[in-house]
Amino acid sequence: MPAVVQLEDIHKTYDSGEVQVHAVRGVSLTLNSGDFMAIMGASGSGKSTLMNTLGCLDRPTRGRYLLDGVDVSGLDRNELADLRNEKLGFVFQGFNLLSRTTALENVSCPCSTVVNARPAAISRPGPNTACRLSVSPIAPIIFRASFPAASSSASPSRVRS
Repeated sequence: MPAVVQLEDIHKTYDSGEVQVHAVRGVSLTLNSGDFMAIMGASGSGKSTLMNTLGCLDRPTRGRYLLDGVDVSGLDRNELADLRNEKLGFVFQGFNLLSRTTALENVSCPCSTVVNARPAAISRPGPNTACRLSVSPIAPIIFRASFPAASSSASPSRVRS
């Protein structure tokens, strides 16, 4: 079984006018199923750039990235979008909830694009069934119909997709 994530000598360089900014320099790592990892460092050390690379939102300038044995460098935009949809999940620090939609609608947006939904998530009928299961069971029903601004500061963290 291949590693879930394998980075080999990853570099990311940005051209900023006359200056090249080396955001990531020579990162190599292997993550297997069940591994946990924390990316820590000072401001400007390349954490977000590395996360964008791992999330297939950005391509490295140099090096190789294998996700479940697939070299992502050769994938086009649509293939990368499919890969993100099927294999990756994101947790954002600011929660990135749409302010004009309810908690259920916020979760429904990405759920509506899931191609291979798990059978348990679609066992009950209804257009938002899989999405209802994504809103934490501790979130009261009233919260599911509320808007992010009307929720407590901790409530957005209970909305996940």
